[in-house]
Amino acid sequence: MTTARSFLSFPPSVRLLLVNQLAGNTGFYLLIPFLADYLLTDLGLSAAVVGTVLGVRNLSQQGLFLVGGSAADRLGARGVIVIGAGVRAAGFALFAVGGSVPIVLLASILTGFAGALFNPAVRAYIARDSEDRAAEAFALFTVFGNVGSALGPVLGTALAAAGFRITALVAAGIFGALTLAQLVLLPARPAPPHATGVFGDFARVFTHRAFWAFAFALMGMFALQSQIYFLFTMQAERAAGSAGAAAVAALFVAETAVILLFQVRITRLFAARPTRGPAMATGMAVMGASFVLPPAAATLIESEAAPRAVRVAPVVLAAIGLAVGVMITQPFVNELIPRFAGTRLTGTYFGAFYLASGIFTVTMTTCGGALVDRGGSPLSWPPALLCAATGLLSAAAVSALHRSGLLPEGGAAATSSPKDTSAPPVPGLGASAAAVPSSDASVGGVAASDASAGEVEVRDVAAEAIGEVRRGTRR
Repeated sequence: MTTARSFLSFPPSVRLLLVNQLAGNTGFYLLIPFLADYLLTDLGLSAAVVGTVLGVRNLSQQGLFLVGGSAADRLGARGVIVIGAGVRAAGFALFAVGGSVPIVLLASILTGFAGALFNPAVRAYIARDSEDRAAEAFALFTVFGNVGSALGPVLGTALAAAGFRITALVAAGIFGALTLAQLVLLPARPAPPHATGVFGDFARVFTHRAFWAFAFALMGMFALQSQIYFLFTMQAERAAGSAGAAAVAALFVAETAVILLFQVRITRLFAARPTRGPAMATGMAVMGASFVLPPAAATLIESEAAPRAVRVAPVVLAAIGLAVGVMITQPFVNELIPRFAGTRLTGTYFGAFYLASGIFTVTMTTCGGALVDRGGSPLSWPPALLCAATGLLSAAAVSALHRSGLLPEGGAAATSSPKDTSAPPVPGLGASAAAVPSSDASVGGVAASDASAGEVEVRDVAAEAIGEVRRGTRR
């Protein structure tokens, strides 16, 4: 099935959210890659203040994922999605009209908080409405997000001559249009009843051992995915020398092209299998192994006299390998999170997973940067081995969970059931209020909660922040 046919086969609500992902990423990357340069050059802010502004946006997003997910569970995904898009429109509009540090900080906070609202909500809504085709829906989600991520910087560059304020107004207009479109076209779904308070929901999530085993095993996925903005970008610049900008562009073009051509095919291939664990383990191993190629090639191609294309090619191939690993793994991660959540807490579980992933991504990338500084080159072995070890250890952990039966991973062809992975009872709440019966946990294999925006997926939120800093530094 082609990407177009796959898209048309989904319900209108899912198609609307896929278009929302494309347009939203277009609007986001239309502005964010140029924000650091605007703050430094046009407003004359110090590098420290610029770093604070960018960091606040990231913190207000990843730090509030859990809040956004819980809001989607309790208020209904549609309302949270609409509010999130509207808040981001307001944040981008503030960038257009504000020239002082307080206004810029407020704009940054609003922009990040908006992502914390609609990212978990959109994913949970898609999981609900795509039913037993959730993996394929999330594959399309990745495709549409990557198209938007590629279009955004191109349009931003075209608008650069008009000035950053015009760019910000255009980005705000895109999110304003998305707000209206979802307000009018996105069907409302009644939020499931909750027998406990918000803190009871959080207690259930944070005491769900099987879910946290899954989260800890796979939070390295986003950390490795974000290296396309960080380690691979630095490697391409170092390998290309004076043509660093062109090499980085080739990196992103290759990644986007591979995802557009193969994401749906790869997902359908692995989705036909009865379980998800082996697919996710394979994807993580491929992601980790891809980091070995650039330093290995740099060791063999030591001469600067080697053609530039020969020096850059290993980095581009490694980025393609990383993209393949992400294409294998990510749709199934997004498919399984709602299965852990049951019928009431899909958004909260997504929020918890992305919060943990964001914290790990920032930590690992900081360590990787320190290893680059110590090694004197992004093409040195230590940062590559850190990333490779992360991928391989994650693959081993996922395989162990699969063998233990702790993954709610049965696919369309599954004939056996895993161990009970639903949320555990919370002391004092009673089993009926705290636990989700297995018969109520899914519809067609995917959780039927309305609690519901890739990265971003999807571009990872922490990856976006890293990308902002990298782009701002290069400009």
